[in-house]
Amino acid sequence: MFHTVIRPAKLQDLPTLLEFEQKIIATERPMDPTLIQDQVISYYPIKAYIDASDTEVLVASENDQIVGSIYGQIRPRKDFFQTTHLGYIGFMYVKNAFRGQGVSKLLIEAITAWFQQRGIKEIILHVYAKNPRAIRAYEKVGFESHLIEMRLNPKK
Repeated sequence: MFHTVIRPAKLQDLPTLLEFEQKIIATERPMDPTLIQDQVISYYPIKAYIDASDTEVLVASENDQIVGSIYGQIRPRKDFFQTTHLGYIGFMYVKNAFRGQGVSKLLIEAITAWFQQRGIKEIILHVYAKNPRAIRAYEKVGFESHLIEMRLNPKK
């Protein structure tokens, strides 16, 4: 039985968080042929996110070992929406050994509470259509498919 603690990320967590980011990228590269394949890339300015007022980076820890991460960011909306801002979730990662233990649910609940404290009611995220495990995890906590992004791939 695990005892997960969810807390805001600290700058000293950065090496682990950068490692998590590379694991996310390694998982997603086969799903997206438009990503640069032969060099190290970065999705997130994690260090800046840790210090930002409109973004919250959370970690899940077990016995002082970081086992998961997520960030939530308050983003402005266009004028034709009913609300001026929405919440965006990204950087969702849980170490293999801790998957299926409810860690992702705890992270999502904690970031959702952070949004609610700031008056944000609508929360969105992006997930690759070819990542059914992640889709199921998000659906388990109440996310529903809303828009489908379509792309015409360039001919090689």
